[in-house]
Amino acid sequence: MELAYYAGEFRDINEAVIPIDERGHQFGDGVYEFIRVYKGVPFSIERHLDRLERSAKAIFIELPVSRQELKDIIHQAMEKSTLKDADIYIQVTRGIAPRNHLFPDVPAQLALTIRHPRQTPEEAYEKGIFTLLLEDERWANCYIKSLNLLPNLLAKQAAASKGCKEAILVKDGYITEGSSSNVFAIKDNVLFTTPATRKILSGITRANVLECAQEQAIQIREQNMTPSFLKDADEVFITSTSVGLLPVSKIDEVELPTFRPVTVALKHAYSLRTAGTKAYQ
Repeated sequence: MELAYYAGEFRDINEAVIPIDERGHQFGDGVYEFIRVYKGVPFSIERHLDRLERSAKAIFIELPVSRQELKDIIHQAMEKSTLKDADIYIQVTRGIAPRNHLFPDVPAQLALTIRHPRQTPEEAYEKGIFTLLLEDERWANCYIKSLNLLPNLLAKQAAASKGCKEAILVKDGYITEGSSSNVFAIKDNVLFTTPATRKILSGITRANVLECAQEQAIQIREQNMTPSFLKDADEVFITSTSVGLLPVSKIDEVELPTFRPVTVALKHAYSLRTAGTKAYQ
């Protein structure tokens, strides 16, 4: 069963409602997290909650529940839904108040949903995906996991209109990240990815993949990459909580090599982490 949690109550997801004056609805005034549950274990939950706390602090929202209370709500959602594999979406907003740009003196609001996991076709992992390079038109604080995702949506839709799965964003001549993913490249057996600055959302999957690379003694360079560098790479892949590690077969009109030994090795290592073990909570 898919469920929603709001105002302290669980409901069937199709029956859940929010007040019209909810600031998440009116302004996108809030932050969120997305956690994948594998075999009854919420993967990297501590890292996700760390980031939720950082994002909330960055926009001056005090979380309405403690960390332990939020973990208890997450586990209640898992128990009530009976889902062993699931997508959990957590949203914290500045609260409910008549529309006004100034911050209201009201408590923050927590919402959560638990759903069946979104599935990426196995063919995408085998053949790779097409991507499109687009100008990064987002704001300057992309390290905050904000509800304001309109530029990301426009980029993703523009890519989809060209038959591409993901938009790879470019700012000031350098790759930042995907519209909903982080970007990696392999060149001469070295793993490259954009540095974790304010220009990107440093993904939880990104962090896990970097650790997998370290465990396999793969050399890592966090440095800015140009579009031409990416197109000339031996291998390219994207990462996110929803897709895990997904190879890229095409950037714009440039086809990439189909031999992806490093990508395959890292994907295998990552899959071992998501096998439902509590060691990677």
